[in-house]
Amino acid sequence: MRRDLGGVADAPSAPAEARACPEPLAAAEVIRSVVAEAVWAPSVHNTQPWCFTADGPRLRLYADVGRQLTAADPDGREMMISCGAALFTARLALRSLGYVPQTQVLPDPADPTLVAELSWPRRAAVTEYERRLSDQVRRRRTHRGGFDPVPLSPALLAALREGAARDGAALRIVADGERRAVLAAAVETAERALRLDSKRVQELVAWSSPPGSPRQDGVPATSYPARAERTDPDFPGRDFAHGRGWGLPQLSTAPSFRTAGVAALLTTPDDRAADWVSAGQALQRILLAAGTCGVAAALHSQPLEFGWLREFVRTRLSDGGYPQLVLRLGTVIQIATSVRRPPADVLLTPGAPAGPPPSPA
Repeated sequence: MRRDLGGVADAPSAPAEARACPEPLAAAEVIRSVVAEAVWAPSVHNTQPWCFTADGPRLRLYADVGRQLTAADPDGREMMISCGAALFTARLALRSLGYVPQTQVLPDPADPTLVAELSWPRRAAVTEYERRLSDQVRRRRTHRGGFDPVPLSPALLAALREGAARDGAALRIVADGERRAVLAAAVETAERALRLDSKRVQELVAWSSPPGSPRQDGVPATSYPARAERTDPDFPGRDFAHGRGWGLPQLSTAPSFRTAGVAALLTTPDDRAADWVSAGQALQRILLAAGTCGVAAALHSQPLEFGWLREFVRTRLSDGGYPQLVLRLGTVIQIATSVRRPPADVLLTPGAPAGPPPSPA
């Protein structure tokens, strides 16, 4: 196995695994194509907290602080993780076009909102593995519920851990039953605390859309089940519907057993902005690679939004690493759909301000 020239993905080096480069495009066409893919990256509450500017054959990714969750994420950690996911997606999009991305992360200390600069000075054949990852970008959906009782391949989990390490993060599988129960209890404790915090509740309401809403950001009612699925141990999800019955109906009225899936923690060795970006890149690599094998992911950030609870998770479950996200992995039939802003809304003229934050739904 080797890392491809752009450092995006691992792929066999055999010539049969690589296809000829697509025809080269003008810089403006490359930029439009890359941004159109990058907007499909995952983000907390689907806030899509990013914007782009272009300068010839160079693309800059910025954090859109107007979309930051000021109550749940006052330090911008989750915002930068989201931007890291968008960065990985942009790099992958360049590879799918046959370009080798060169990336500078946080290149300007005087401007912490400038997450990365991307250029593409060289070309190289696209590997089949990169092509499979690219195919998952618009298909991938965050799952909110339980999974089918189908065990995951140890080889897949090992590959996901290896992929996370290449982006400077660690995917720690929480396999021990006791530790898994402790992690579930941390999620449940945080979810209860969040529902008692009026500012956080109001913020969640602002990013939740009613059925039929034309919004192109936030969490639509088509992306979560109307009835929460309990698992053992239980990892409760966010109450996006606020008890109003929004969400997708069950596929079947017959009772079915759902598992919590494989529980894991995405961690980094340090806890600076660069680590948050690395965590986001690792997250998107994990999600896309899992998707190529028919595996979905449920994401939980609740216990990491309280300093004392995050420290508990760090010392008890993360082996000293800084936890950035809780994941559950498993197989399930997905019918959820999501929404994204059009690329024109996030590709700005240099110097132009980002759009205003959304008003409450």
